[in-house]
Amino acid sequence: MRKLLSLLCFFVTLMASAQTIQVKNPFIWADTPDPDIIRVGDYYYLVTTTMHVFPGGPIMRSTDLVHWETVSYLFDEIKDTPRYDMQEGTVYGRGQWATSLRYNNGTFWALFVANDEPHRSMVFKTDDPAKGWTLHSRLPAYHDSSLFFDDDGRVYVFSGSGDINLVELNPDLTGEKEGGIRKRLELKGRPQGLHEGSRVIKHDGMYYLLCISWPNTGRQEICYRSKNIEGPYDSKVILKSQFGGFNYAGQGTIVDGKHGEWYGVMFQDRNGVGRVLTIEPCSWIDGWPMLGTNGDGIIPETVTLDGNCECHKEPALAVIEKDYQWNHNPIKADITTETGSLTKPGHKVSLKTSVLANSIFNARNTITWRTWGPTCSDTICIDAKKMKEGDCAGFAAFNGDSGILTIKLNGGKYSLTMSEESVKLSGGKKEITDVVAKEVETVTLPKGKIGKIYLRIDGDFNPGRDRANFYYSLDGKTYTQIGTKDYRMIFDFSRLFMGTRYAAFYYPTKNVGGQISLELKN
Repeated sequence: MRKLLSLLCFFVTLMASAQTIQVKNPFIWADTPDPDIIRVGDYYYLVTTTMHVFPGGPIMRSTDLVHWETVSYLFDEIKDTPRYDMQEGTVYGRGQWATSLRYNNGTFWALFVANDEPHRSMVFKTDDPAKGWTLHSRLPAYHDSSLFFDDDGRVYVFSGSGDINLVELNPDLTGEKEGGIRKRLELKGRPQGLHEGSRVIKHDGMYYLLCISWPNTGRQEICYRSKNIEGPYDSKVILKSQFGGFNYAGQGTIVDGKHGEWYGVMFQDRNGVGRVLTIEPCSWIDGWPMLGTNGDGIIPETVTLDGNCECHKEPALAVIEKDYQWNHNPIKADITTETGSLTKPGHKVSLKTSVLANSIFNARNTITWRTWGPTCSDTICIDAKKMKEGDCAGFAAFNGDSGILTIKLNGGKYSLTMSEESVKLSGGKKEITDVVAKEVETVTLPKGKIGKIYLRIDGDFNPGRDRANFYYSLDGKTYTQIGTKDYRMIFDFSRLFMGTRYAAFYYPTKNVGGQISLELKN
């Protein structure tokens, strides 16, 4: 299985003992919001939110919390409305949200809300995440839910924004239990403001509910506990910490390690790169899971993990796969990959066109992947010989505001343009109402039979930066910078609601039926 040494930049330093690893926060410096993490035997499993890109719900697996591989996705596509296919609107910033991951009696379960019409939750299951998942049932919409299996065989969902509600499910997870528990929980000391992101565990006979809270004083992680699942619950702030020059972190969970230790995993907003993951030691103090060094509630710069890690003795980057995901549901008939798989396409992808578009924002079959910090660089190679008149192909730092490199064929001539483009979306169906584009620089490509064109984008997500720079090459060796220098990347809650992603695209503006060959350079 292909591994990449550069993706996500997990900074890893080995300590003298082979039994410990020291990691630097943020330990996953890439867009991985709403995490849930569990340990089953020797493996940790992690799921995060990917919204409008598909396949969705990536399941990552690790033996040491440092080296991760994506072993499966919960689903290939969602077909609830035509908007998932960019028809009658879009699902930018919607789709799969805040998955709850659980293991019970030999079965893995995943529950999330598909945050668009018909506003229903999905339950997936498997006996082995590496073998794929099966849709088990559809349930009502549970916002930021936590699935919970109690010791007596009863099954519950905690969910909500503001108030947190408890609903009992049928034991087979096919629906809400008739006559079962359904109530709003009494949470003593609940702060005002944003309050969501439920994660529930049971430890030493106590029920623990973790939520993010965002009062006027800043974001924090608050824990509620009770001897009775129905409450009432007492509360305690377990994490309240700025970190790395950015605002407070919160929303995540705690997980037990292999040797009796515990960890917290919380996300932090980091502007253009998105929402990154931090890891904290977790100390049980007076029955509370306190995060930080000795439970001080502060995100540490480095954390020592217990485990057996086969790493270099010098500071090293962790090994992880690069996740390729399509912007909205792909048109599978127009895609050919080196491996025959859309989820792990290999280095070479062939794209055909069958639907007209006028920008990257409504282009079909755009392949995306995360940018990463503190710095990143990625290159694609496009063979444009079979493009048709009016076709556009290229590479972007993709978000609601995007910096884009576009190869165009107009009047039989090829050109390369670096542009800045900003999309406007309607509130309801997320329809694209306008795209404001500014062409910054255009160069004419060589006449005659065009060869391969290499496009590169460098990103800098160090504090205070969030900048991208754009380059092209005709031989893959010598690169020329083009367009905006230090293009500013942003994170926007109201549009795509996602960190900046690399995006390779191809769309026709006049005639369908063109084709490009795309090489994904690692």
